[in-house]
Amino acid sequence: MMNPFTLAGERALISGGATGIGLAMSACFVEAGAEVIAIGRKPAQEVQLIAEELGPNFRYESFDITDTSRSAQFVRELEERTGPISVLVNNAGNHLKKPVEETSDEEFMNIFQVHVMGALALTRAVVPGMKVRKKGSIIFQASMSSFIGMPNIIAYSAAKSAYLGMVRSLASEVSPHGIRVNAIAPGWIETPMLHKALAGDEERASRILKRTPMGTFGKPEDIGWAGVYLASPAAKFVNGVVLPVDGGALIGF
Repeated sequence: MMNPFTLAGERALISGGATGIGLAMSACFVEAGAEVIAIGRKPAQEVQLIAEELGPNFRYESFDITDTSRSAQFVRELEERTGPISVLVNNAGNHLKKPVEETSDEEFMNIFQVHVMGALALTRAVVPGMKVRKKGSIIFQASMSSFIGMPNIIAYSAAKSAYLGMVRSLASEVSPHGIRVNAIAPGWIETPMLHKALAGDEERASRILKRTPMGTFGKPEDIGWAGVYLASPAAKFVNGVVLPVDGGALIGF
């Protein structure tokens, strides 16, 4: 019997796939047999050691996803060079921690440009090919802030909450064409972004751990393996859902 969790034969495009949770997703996807193309703002030479470590099934392309007018051309040229993309992981993100009255329109829209508009442009670019092939998986990286009200991150929580509507709408629209759309809602995962968000805020860190029944922060690979599952044949009937990977934080007391 075929391994239902294999990604052999899949080609995954992972935004932000060379840092933090995205890097862990790239590593897990490669381990599961996929060919991974990670994209990000870093120059390719800065990712050379990562590419060497992950091996020939990993490649990196420098591309700024906020340049949404170029997304369709970028994906088209990429597929001409590498072959069709069967999995898209909208993982790239940025963060802003400020009280609402100090959050400017420009800062708010900068968060939306990365999370929402960047993800929309990439999704719009890969869907036509997936429709032709009648097969595809699109995964969004949601957040605890998609569900829980947290202070001082109004832009980030608004952007991550937008993913919930995007997942439901897209799943309804494109799944008749064989394309599944899902999301992961990571709990508090040990990454540079988390460390930055919690810097100098011991009370916030303590509150997070107290509401997490497992009493610990997660590891990036916890999200990576969840992504592998959602992209794999094992999840062939999973569509339009948001999977919390949070140590129980959403149900914690």
